[in-house]
Amino acid sequence: MSVAAYCVFCYRKIGTSGPTTKKCLPWYDIRKVAKVTGSLILGGFVFITYEVLSLNKLLKIDTQALHQEKLKSYIYVRTASLSPSEYQGITYKARQEIHKAVRRILEKEAKIFRRPFSEQFSTFDGEDHECALWLLLKRTQSEDKAIRLQAVQDLASNRHWHDYQYVTVAQTCDQRTAIGLARSKDVDLRFFLPPPPLPKIKTDDPIEDELRLLLVSLPQTGLDPCVQYFTSLALRESSQTLAAQMGGLWCFGGNGLPYCETLSKVPSETVELFCLQALVQHSKISSHCDKIETKGGLQLLQRIYQLRKDSAKIQRNIIRIIGNMALDEHLHSSIVRAGWVSVLAEVMKSPHIIQSSHASRALANLDRDMVKEKYADGVYVLHPQYRSSQPVRADILFVHGLLGAAFKTWRQQDMDRHVDRRASEGEEEYTHCWPKTWLATDCPSLRIISVEYDTHLSDWKAKCPVEAQRESIAFRSSELLDKLKAAGIGDRPLVWVSHSMGGLLVKKMLVDASKNPEMDKIVNNTRGIIFYSVPHHGSQLAEYSINARYLLFPSVEVKELSKDSPALKELNDDFLSFAKDKKFSVLSFAETLPTHIGSMLKLHVVPVESADIGIGDLIPVDVNHLNICKPKKKDAFLYQRTLKFIQDVLAQNCETEVLPSFPACVLCLV
Repeated sequence: MSVAAYCVFCYRKIGTSGPTTKKCLPWYDIRKVAKVTGSLILGGFVFITYEVLSLNKLLKIDTQALHQEKLKSYIYVRTASLSPSEYQGITYKARQEIHKAVRRILEKEAKIFRRPFSEQFSTFDGEDHECALWLLLKRTQSEDKAIRLQAVQDLASNRHWHDYQYVTVAQTCDQRTAIGLARSKDVDLRFFLPPPPLPKIKTDDPIEDELRLLLVSLPQTGLDPCVQYFTSLALRESSQTLAAQMGGLWCFGGNGLPYCETLSKVPSETVELFCLQALVQHSKISSHCDKIETKGGLQLLQRIYQLRKDSAKIQRNIIRIIGNMALDEHLHSSIVRAGWVSVLAEVMKSPHIIQSSHASRALANLDRDMVKEKYADGVYVLHPQYRSSQPVRADILFVHGLLGAAFKTWRQQDMDRHVDRRASEGEEEYTHCWPKTWLATDCPSLRIISVEYDTHLSDWKAKCPVEAQRESIAFRSSELLDKLKAAGIGDRPLVWVSHSMGGLLVKKMLVDASKNPEMDKIVNNTRGIIFYSVPHHGSQLAEYSINARYLLFPSVEVKELSKDSPALKELNDDFLSFAKDKKFSVLSFAETLPTHIGSMLKLHVVPVESADIGIGDLIPVDVNHLNICKPKKKDAFLYQRTLKFIQDVLAQNCETEVLPSFPACVLCLV
């Protein structure tokens, strides 16, 4: 302001001055004008400069801060280390300045010589752990598969990051990386975002009605008869008027006695379970999976899963549906967007083997970057369930028998129970699964698979009117062979482990595979078979059931076990005819103690003479039919003899096939 006042004063002095005398020189006037004009220009320049600098200071934006916040995906948390000693002092600041200078020199050098700039210096000038995080994230998207897989492994192995860094990875990683992290052992669950919030339900309709509407929207024509049966039954039973009609008793499936529940047990959960079982059947059909996704089924299943955290059966059926839908690769993005990766990653840590194995199957079907095989419904990998850099050298395949299951058949020996009680009880009571806990530890380079299929002691337990045709050994053999081929069975040396009727199924599958050129690999790569009390020549259980047919209505499986059955003799002859030629190693165990059948009867289910197939070693063991495949402990004879057989047959495979990368030919670490 003083400069402006001075200029005004000068102008006024010039304007009020009198006429000049003739005695003044012209150059004097020019000097006065120049002095005034110069003062005006200088004052204006200083004023403008001052205003510009002030304005620039007010509007200046810290671009470095914006860049770092952008890279942190809008997580506004300090990036410096929490330890003051790490970021204070002349040494630290000098190191940071040297780093910046070196990076600028390398950038200019790369431009001059037209060569790529090393990615180690391409990150922003942040802390070391920040650079490592973004470098790993960049490598997870590399076109080189080896670099990509190693980056995911390095991410999963980090244990020292802050919470916001885990969330940063969760927000910025792609679908492939998220699935890889979920299949990494001991991964931190902070790597995964929680499932997205679901829209609020507009009405007070129960979840079972939404399930019913979803089932109604699925195709109902041209279906498998059992799928039609399950769907119509679920739709009919979802009506709550049935409770009043039956006097307060909910009975699902007519002859499906296991589904009967009283009103005191919250029938809505039972209805949901029954609808989910129908949905499981639909999820086995690819086109129906598309419909389930289109109709919002993934979100509905997520809602039910969160609401029914206290029901292991409901959650298990839901994960089973997700695993079936994951067989279709074009649905993977929808499954990930619905938040299922974080759910599956959490279930993988469950101490319950059934729950974790269902989640493992679903994630393996999602992980196309690491797993080339596809695991259909009923095929479960017990080991390895996580990503592993150790190559798989051989496969061990477990096949259960009558009234068995993929997990509970192979548990440790427990108290002797009646067959009918075991059939009606849930799977939650089984103990450890020794193939997963013991065999996987002793033989880490093996892939251990267990298959599951429905079997029934009596037609009272039948769930589908046309199931009789499905229960035959011939049908199950064809169905399982297709699933095993998709799972990569036959691509490497194979050892079969079977119990009871499962041994007959193994023989039938090998006979059928030997006649099918597309299945030759399964036969040619079979190295050994273990039979636990397999009724090669029939079972007394079938005779007992036939005599009590009016009480039990024996199922197809039981009828096929009749003593001296022509079908069993033909199957055994066909198997022996090429098993001897292939020189299969065979180990058979035979029970010597009777088994409780019902509450009043003890029965020697498979006599020693029926358990003798005619080749290989036969070892009688003082246990009953149920415990013949359930060792009491790890050092028990049953397990140790089984382990030795597996080691021996695979070691023989190493001797017959030259494997320079495996000089010791040791597949199992004892």
